[in-house]
This record gives sequence, structure tokens and C-alpha cells, in this order.
Amino acid sequence: QVQLVESGGGLVQAGDSLRLSCAASGRTISNDVMGWFRQAPGKEREFVAGISRSGSRTNYADSVKDRFTIARDNAKNTVYLQMNSLKPEDTAVYYCAGKLDSVLISTRDYGYWGQGTQVTVSS
Repeated sequence: QVQLVESGGGLVQAGDSLRLSCAASGRTISNDVMGWFRQAPGKEREFVAGISRSGSRTNYADSVKDRFTIARDNAKNTVYLQMNSLKPEDTAVYYCAGKLDSVLISTRDYGYWGQGTQVTVSS
């Protein structure tokens, strides 16, 4: 069983950058597709970014493309989300998720989730 712990969230101003980390424990995640999602108050949880098992393929929501970058370090069992040019509409709780297969998807059909980290962007 995999446990995910997100970190790196906080309060920043519009235009700033943040890097979120997602540390996995319990087993290796090198065979898992990993993703980041976010949920703003009163809204459904939405896909942000996904990364293949090797890190060679990624996919992004249109709203974050060219601003956010997902990466992984399988040796450290960790996934990252670099967020640049943050906007107030990026304010949300950010969740890391994983699934034990090779298919990159943008839906919420992931097998396990972290508890989330809050990101707040002020204008």
C-alpha cells in the first residue's frame, strides 16, 4: 500500500512560483503513472498534470500548460509540480495521486491519493 505526502504549498502573490513535492512510501512508485489534481472551494477536483512511469511523457490541463511542470525522481520515490506565474485562480488544495499502470489519463481514475497541500495565490 502506497502512502503519499504532499508538501510545499503556501501563500504567495500572483506571479510567484512554488514547487510542490509528493513523497511516496510503502513501495516504489516507479511502475506507477503519477498525477497532480486540485480542488478549489465549491468546485470539483480537477486534473492538473500527469507523468508516465519513466517521466518521458507528460500531459497537462490547458489552464496550466506552459506554466506548470510535472517531474519525478524514481530514485527518491518523489513527484514534483513546479508552478510558475501563479494566478489567483490557481488557489486550491493540490493532491498527488498514483495508479499502477502505464496509461496517462486526465480523469480522476487514480488508485490512491495523498491528503493534499493548500496553495493560495493573492492578487
